[in-house]
Amino acid sequence: MTKSNKYKQIFEDLSEKIQNATYKANTILPSENELAVMYATSRETIRKALTLLAQKGLIQKLRGKGSLVLDVSRMDFPVSGLVSFKELQSSMGREGIETTVHEFGLVNANQNLSSIFGVSEDTEIWNVVRARQIQGERIILDKSYFLKSEVPLLTKEICENSIYEYLENELKLPIDFAKKEIVVEECTDEDRKYLDLDQYDHVVVVKNYVHLKDATLFEYTESRHRLDKFRFVDFARRKH
Repeated sequence: MTKSNKYKQIFEDLSEKIQNATYKANTILPSENELAVMYATSRETIRKALTLLAQKGLIQKLRGKGSLVLDVSRMDFPVSGLVSFKELQSSMGREGIETTVHEFGLVNANQNLSSIFGVSEDTEIWNVVRARQIQGERIILDKSYFLKSEVPLLTKEICENSIYEYLENELKLPIDFAKKEIVVEECTDEDRKYLDLDQYDHVVVVKNYVHLKDATLFEYTESRHRLDKFRFVDFARRKH
């Protein structure tokens, strides 16, 4: 192991210990000196490993106090991507994830939906309300709306499994891009009914406006997340 990549090995070891709660959330890691002794290396190497942990969102360096372990039990959602929940579940390898469909059926567009989709208020729209239970807690409420003109048939069974799998594989819909907006809103009665909110009175709402290749807006979804279980993760590089 060369000096140039020893910090990466230390980073990986510390990262694993944070992930498996050897170092618990909201506790302070051993000091740089203590870590240097533990890993038989220099403080400079330890600093590089800690910097990488901070960049990955695993710790927060506190001046004069050390490195605070952050809560990594939060779900990471690729907000900039267009990924179905089933695909996300598969990629994250998480067990104990369940979907419950609470509402399903055709409705006529109300004033808000007609404005979003740019259709008349008598336009038929599929209404799907699903709660996502993760490790025993209902922490996400997805409220989805699909234009019936683009999605002629939908069933409750499809909604319990993967709507996107059906839309792309069965209906051959050319889903292309989405505009997303993230806001924090006060909890509604519906949130309180379908989510385990604990003491929280606000939720993070990710609004998805999903378009086909011809730019038709065919889906609008509000994904409502419990505050402590949502973390925005993205990557950005400054243009030069």
